[in-house]
Parts: sequence; C-alpha cells; structure tokens
Amino acid sequence: MQSNKKDKDIIGITALYCRLSRDDGMEGDSNSVSNQKKLLSKYAKENGFTNTRYYVDDGYTGTNFNRPGFQKMLEDMDMGYISVVIVKDMSRLGRDYLQVGYYTDSYFPDRNIRFIAVNDCVDSADGENELAPFRNVMNEMYARDISRKVRSSHRIRGNAGEPLSQPPYGYLKDPNNKKRWIIEPEAAKVVRNIFRMRLEGKGNETIARILQESEIKIPMAYWFERGLGRGGKKSQPNPYKWCKSTIARILAQQEYCGDVINFKTYSKSFKNKTRIENPVENWAIFKNVHEPIIDRDTFELVQKLVGKTKRRSRKKPEEERHMFSDLLYCGDCGSKMWFHIKKNKIPLPCFSCSNYKGDRGTCPTTHFIRADSIEYVVMKELQRLAKFLKSDELTFANMLAEKTNKDMIAEQKHLQEELQKAVVRNDTVLKLYEKVYEDNAMGKVTDEWFMQLSHKYEVERLELKTKISELKEQIDNLSSMEQNKESFISAVRKFMEMKTLTGPLLRELIDHIDVYHIEGKGKNRTQRVVIHYRFVGYIEIPDTDDENYIVNTRQGVAVEYIPQSA
Repeated sequence: MQSNKKDKDIIGITALYCRLSRDDGMEGDSNSVSNQKKLLSKYAKENGFTNTRYYVDDGYTGTNFNRPGFQKMLEDMDMGYISVVIVKDMSRLGRDYLQVGYYTDSYFPDRNIRFIAVNDCVDSADGENELAPFRNVMNEMYARDISRKVRSSHRIRGNAGEPLSQPPYGYLKDPNNKKRWIIEPEAAKVVRNIFRMRLEGKGNETIARILQESEIKIPMAYWFERGLGRGGKKSQPNPYKWCKSTIARILAQQEYCGDVINFKTYSKSFKNKTRIENPVENWAIFKNVHEPIIDRDTFELVQKLVGKTKRRSRKKPEEERHMFSDLLYCGDCGSKMWFHIKKNKIPLPCFSCSNYKGDRGTCPTTHFIRADSIEYVVMKELQRLAKFLKSDELTFANMLAEKTNKDMIAEQKHLQEELQKAVVRNDTVLKLYEKVYEDNAMGKVTDEWFMQLSHKYEVERLELKTKISELKEQIDNLSSMEQNKESFISAVRKFMEMKTLTGPLLRELIDHIDVYHIEGKGKNRTQRVVIHYRFVGYIEIPDTDDENYIVNTRQGVAVEYIPQSA
C-alpha cells in the first residue's frame, strides 16, 4: 500500500527509456525496442505511473552515453520535467559500470528522480540495492567480451584483405559482392580531374574553387543524393562548396591505385570510440585488389608534389600557381623557390629562394630568377634533348642505359650495405633481449630494469623491421629502371609533338631544377641552371651545334642561352 501511495504522489513525466545496439540484437527479439516498449508500458500501467513518455536509442552502444534519446532525457531531467525513469534492466541504461553508478547513485537522487529497472528488481524508492553494482560490472564485462570478439573478427578480416572501411569517393560496393569495390564513373571522373589539376600545378584551394564554380557536388552531398550512408557533417548549406582539406584527403587516398588499406586508425578501448591515427608500419596494405581510378605512377608523382615543403599562402587570388611551382629549388641551400609577382611598373612573375635570410631564413641570397627566363631556358634545353634523340636515337638510348646502369649499381650497393647492417643489428637486438630475459629470470636484473630494457629493444626491433622492409622494397624497385628509361624517351617524344610547355608535361619529364645565384655584373652576369630529369637525373647532352641565342623575353630585357655542362 505504501508503494501505491508513493505512486499517486508522483508529479511529472514518467520516462520509459529503451535502448538497443547491434550487439544486443544478437540476443533475440526480447531486447527489441518494440518489446521493451510493451514491457515498460505494461509495468507503468499496472503500477499507476501516468504521463508516460518514451525516450529511445535504437542502434547505440551502451558504452557510450552520448546518445540522442538519452541526452534528450537528461535535458528534460535538468528542466525538472521528469520524476521517474523506468528501464527494462540495468544494461539498457548502459554498460559502463562507473557511468551507470554515477547516474543511479548521484545524478538521479540529486534531482529526486525515482529509478526502476524492471527485470533486475531495482527500485530506488526501496532504498539501495546491494546487487546493482555487481550487475553493472557484469554488464560491462559483457560489453568487453563482445568488443574483444568483434575486434578479433575485425583483425582476421582485415588481414585477409577484406576492405574494412566504406569505399572512398569514386567507388561503390559491388552489388554482387559487398567485399569488392567498383568504380562509379561520375565521381571517378571528378577524382581524375582533381589529380590532373594538381599535376598542372594548381593548389588545393584553387582546385576546390574550380570544382565549386563548376557546381560539382561535394562527396557528402553526392552520397546523400544517392542514399549512401556516410559519417561526417550533413548540414552543409552549399552542396557545391569544396574545402581544400577534402581535396587534400582525396589526393592522399592510395586506394585510388586499386589498393585496400586496413587499420589506418584504431581505438584505445571499447569504452573510448575516438579513432586514433595508426603508424604506417601497422597498416595492412593489399595492392591491386580492385580496378584503379588513378595509375600508380601518377599517384606517386602527386604524393611527391604534395609532400614537398608547404607553400606560402598567396595573399592575392590573382597570383595563380605557375607551371614551374614545386620544380625549382635553390642550388645552394636546397630550399624550394617560391613563386610571386613583383610589383614594379610592370608586374613581374618570378621565383626566389624561400629560405632567404631577409625573410628569416639562412640562405645568403634570393637566387632570384624571372618566370619568363626559366621557361625560355628549359624550353631551349628540352629542344636540345629532343634534337639529340631525333638525330641519333641509338646513341641517346645507349647513353641513358649506361647512366641508369651506373646509377643502379651504385644505389644497389648502398642499399645492400644498409640492409646488411640492419639485419645484423636486428639479430643483435634479439640476442640482447633473450639475454636480459634470462638475467631477469635468474634474478640478476630487477623487474624495473628488465621492463625498461625490454621496451627499448622492442621499439628498436620494430624500427628495424620497418627499415628492412623498406630497403628490400627499394632494392626490388631498382629492377624497374630499364622501364623508366623507356618512359623517359616516351615523354621526350611527346614533347617533340607539342609546341608549348605545360604543367603535366614538365612533371612527366623533370624531377626538379636547381637554380644558382647570379654571378658577375652588368652584361657579364650569368646564372647557372641545372635540370634533373625524372628516372635518369642530370644528363650531359653532347654538343648539338647549338649557337648562343638571345631572346627578348619582355620589353627591355633579353636572355642569352649558353649550353654548358653542369
């Protein structure tokens, strides 16, 4: 009778809270939201609880309390609307015993809220329940066990090459095989255009602006339009507003080469769902699994461009990137040369050393060079190269073969020496670890000292493992230098068919260009420029009977081209 009196005195909302996660669904229909509603509604009616309201979280784990239904219930509690909370059992409230204990022991009592767990016979109106804390611990143990099983299954599938993540923009899951990705033509075309524009020398901000002006929908809007669920912000008011960060992510996606990459991120525990970046050496990479959108050579070339020193942000939008951006480097300090427009009577596009001491750097001079001058010099040098190939293709091919073979032998010797050192050191570390383990077992080394040494050796062993793997891969890649020679000759032939320089062609032919400081004064001034070609490095072109040539690059300024060995 006393309980009924309490029930009649209750004023406010009776919250009927239901929660179901995917893991709970494995237990059968008893935990379904509909059955929870029926049970709670029946209990409330039989015990005189009126003014009921459902708060539901369907598909949310019990280890995370940031659930929309639960948070809404907390808001109503803070406003004083709720006087009773009823759940099916303690596990519906949550599976973190510390958090559940906080709500049942502190949060609810502080707000005079009665808490009832029907199947666990818990009712705060009856006083403390000694078994409730044990039930909370058991509920958390259940969540921990489920998490362990899921992680184990996740690891097995990931190591078998099954994609663990959603397909990136440009791919879809194959309707006939969910473990396989297929190309989505419309989005793939956008991805190819992004890579093409990056090769042309355009920055991420410029690419984003071009896509926005072309009214290309951003990935989230594209997925939403097709009913594809993806995580991330869905409230973007402008579906065409691309961000440079999105462009950067797309350019860094190795999956576009046809690869599957698993374990890029991880979470610390089943309680903390925050994703943490995993070191590259812990990734599981499976190459050529699905059809590529971007060929591997193009992807690697873009990574090289992206990975170079971060470019100074432009203050004015009209200062678009020049086609020689990311190709010019200071011949003395090795820093990248920045493109800018010098504001004289006539605007002058030019490059200068980014490490100049006048700009808080260490290089003593600017290594200044005009954009029109470098364009002219490179054009003349490429014309000499093409002329040599056209006049004597056999000699040209033999020269490249001799150079690549010489470089390959020197590089192979160096890599093999480094590999041998790493292998020997790895064996030494293993022996040292075994010895310190034996000394600890025999009592010669304390547990504390053993832990410090074992951690040190383990870290070094992992570093050596990564280094050995990288060295082996580099040695294997040396065998492709013969193919690289053919690729270079093909790029020179392509230049012979074109009348102007373009960004993609430059990056297909040239690795980088060293620009040295101007020497001499007045008419005797000279500036050394050394071109390093892709695959083959610097080439000393035999005399092709080219005469010195002077061209007026702009009014009042002339450049004389003098072929000379580096």
